[in-house]
Amino acid sequence: MRRIHRHGIHSLRAKLTAANVGLLALGIVVATAVSLMGMRHYLLDQVDTELTKTRDSLGSSQLTLRQIDSLSVLSVVSDRLVPQNTDTRPAPDSIFTAVDGRGTALTVFGVRPTDAQRGLADAVSDPLALSTDADPHDVTVHGDTYRATATRLADGTFILLATSTEALHKGIAKALKLDLAVGTLLLALLTCLTLFSVRRRMRPLEDMVETSSAIAEGDLTRRVPSSHHPTQEVEQLRLALNSMLHQVETAYRTREHSAAQLRRFVADASHELRTPLSAIRGYLQLYEQGMLVEPQERRRAWDRMNGEVDRMGRLVDELLTLARLDQRPELRLRGVDVSRLVRDSAQDLRAQQPGRPVTVAADGAVLVRADESGLRQVLGNLVANVRTHTSAEVPVRLGVERVDGVVRLSVEDEGPGLGPEDAARVFDRFFRAGGGAGSGLGLAIVQGVVQAHGGEVSVRTAPGEGLAVTVTLPARPKACV
Repeated sequence: MRRIHRHGIHSLRAKLTAANVGLLALGIVVATAVSLMGMRHYLLDQVDTELTKTRDSLGSSQLTLRQIDSLSVLSVVSDRLVPQNTDTRPAPDSIFTAVDGRGTALTVFGVRPTDAQRGLADAVSDPLALSTDADPHDVTVHGDTYRATATRLADGTFILLATSTEALHKGIAKALKLDLAVGTLLLALLTCLTLFSVRRRMRPLEDMVETSSAIAEGDLTRRVPSSHHPTQEVEQLRLALNSMLHQVETAYRTREHSAAQLRRFVADASHELRTPLSAIRGYLQLYEQGMLVEPQERRRAWDRMNGEVDRMGRLVDELLTLARLDQRPELRLRGVDVSRLVRDSAQDLRAQQPGRPVTVAADGAVLVRADESGLRQVLGNLVANVRTHTSAEVPVRLGVERVDGVVRLSVEDEGPGLGPEDAARVFDRFFRAGGGAGSGLGLAIVQGVVQAHGGEVSVRTAPGEGLAVTVTLPARPKACV
């Protein structure tokens, strides 16, 4: 048996879950990146606006550093721009320092530059370029990030202004951690919900797998049950699968029934053919051994062998007829007067059994499109069945009528009738009620011919009430295939 490599087979449930979680993770990452970039841009814009306003105020005042030192102007920036008077304060929020053209920090308000002011002066290599640029720049002072700008006083001194962005970056980092925490929680929640939802949605597929496994084990009656909340596609698949399973079961039952019928048919045919062959073989052996000495004995043996040959020939002809009917032959349809066929059959029966009372109800013409030879065979078999299974004095009635667009042909006798079990098998091949005479194929041929015409045949009987066979034919049968 060829081995099936399963390493390439993955769970659809896992794939759907991974796809949903991956898409959500991508969405969270994109949303977080966009929101943090927008937040950083907004906060930096506020810092840059404050620095730009202060720079423009100093630049438009046309003051010198000496004037600033002596007048203590710019009260609007006194809290922010006054240099720190202690060197112990690390990383101030704002730094104000004055530098010369070479970038060296200068004394302001009589206070020497602090470490932060000197660090800012060292970080700005070209004060002139910074003062001419409209936007502040990022600088690093003792490992801390600042946004810095510069302005040039009337005496050529440069004022450097810087605002720390450490709080901004810390806020963005906290927002990032919060977004990651919320995103992770959402991913975990989505994973659980997706697994639950996919499992519930895929339950019909699991039912289909269970149903298919049960059918593979021999239970052809299993069907895929309907789910409580079906989706349109899954419901369509369920209906299509159940329809296919019904057809498979029907085909399997039909095949099994046909196979059983074929086996029984072959066995019955073998048994029926064995009887005349055994009789012929027995007489031939008697003749070969010289035991048929008298002419009368040879004549009697010869007649018996001819009779068995005729019986075997009729049996073979009937078997061939049934075989052709099983192949659904094309009928030669034309207008047939069923009343005339009924009257002909009644005359044949009177000729064969003159003492039998025969009643015919077939007045006028009753036309039907049918195969005339097939209908003659139907009537011939029905009359032969009466002649074989009833005594010669039993009355028989043959009739035909048109009712509601169909033609009903009936053959009724007043013989002993049949019990329910025999009546149920009366159309089975090689069935003979009570082991009577005949081949047991006559009514089977009747049923085959009638069904080939698209009609139906039924019996009405009971013990002591005779047997009535009714053939119903459509006025215009469908073309047989």
